[in-house]
Amino acid sequence: MKVVIAPDSFKDSLSAHDVAEAIALGWQQVFPNAEIITCPMADGGEGSIEAVLAACSGQWREQAVQGPLGQPVLAKWGWLETEKIAIIEMAQASGIQLVHPSERDACISSTFGTGELILAALDAGAKEIVLTVGGSATNDAGTGLLSALGAKFLDVDHQSLPAGGLALQNLAWITLENFDPRIQQTKFLLAADVTNPLCGPNGASHIFGPQKGASPSQVLELDQALSYFADVTTQLLGIDRRNEVGAGAAGGLGFAAKTYLKAEFRSGVEVIAELNQLATKIQGADWVITGEGKFDEQTLNGKTPFGVAQIAQAANIPVIVIAGTLGQNYQALYQHGITAAFSLTSGPISLEEACQNAAELIRARTTDIARLIQTSMIKPSQTQ
Repeated sequence: MKVVIAPDSFKDSLSAHDVAEAIALGWQQVFPNAEIITCPMADGGEGSIEAVLAACSGQWREQAVQGPLGQPVLAKWGWLETEKIAIIEMAQASGIQLVHPSERDACISSTFGTGELILAALDAGAKEIVLTVGGSATNDAGTGLLSALGAKFLDVDHQSLPAGGLALQNLAWITLENFDPRIQQTKFLLAADVTNPLCGPNGASHIFGPQKGASPSQVLELDQALSYFADVTTQLLGIDRRNEVGAGAAGGLGFAAKTYLKAEFRSGVEVIAELNQLATKIQGADWVITGEGKFDEQTLNGKTPFGVAQIAQAANIPVIVIAGTLGQNYQALYQHGITAAFSLTSGPISLEEACQNAAELIRARTTDIARLIQTSMIKPSQTQ
């Protein structure tokens, strides 16, 4: 029997690696001779680097950068030496978790630190850079990132604009004379599950600005400022990607990445699965086991179990989901490659208890599932 274990992390509880190990232990209690392959996964958000490095034996790197409000931050990024691939998690440098809720300010927060991580990757010799962009604190349309790479954003008097998205309402000129030439020789992948455009009622400012500290009036100003940036970009480059899928990801960084870095936009789980070679690992498997903290109809929006199920379904391999909780309409996933889904707890338990005992709960539930499968494999004559 061959089993591939490819879960996401359980937020605030266990990393994807630890979840995979707990599932493996539970399965081995019933099938000690099974071939088990663990492949920690993520969907482009927090934990993406850790999942890839765990599966690919990559390296952690560190770089001192500017945080969202200019504060010093020691950010981590991932490095695959053989492939010369860098994995940059935007949240490490420009994440909302780096700013206290009382200090969040979508008008002035900047992606400059994420650009500094790209520079570090280029200095290391990266041929490909994967940008995972969940959890940002910014709404500057990636202009901070571009500034770190050498672009200049000027007002009508040719003075540099201050950091942040709101300042873009005074944008008149963009100069690329000092833009890092290595960008042209580097492949960029933008990994995200946000498909919003840059501007408008479904754009970056309106949908995500409030959670980053923008008031209703500031949302309107930011939306207009980002539109100015798109206008000036179109005048400079002759292309307009503001309405493309994913342009509004990470406060509009998606627009900058697609336009100035020529980044390819792909779902986060698809990118992580490719890096982890999941499709290759599941060949010949009898079962694939995946999971996440909460499994519900939102999982359809590019979350890890959905992405894993799509790959397994193409290979005609059944998929089991183990989740912290089963939420509203989780059964909808049964139409998308999921064979069965199970929650961890069998009775009332507090969230704190569940988080503290997650590894044991996962192991126990996996053992239950494996015993059921073992029973189904026994011929009736063997039970008499």
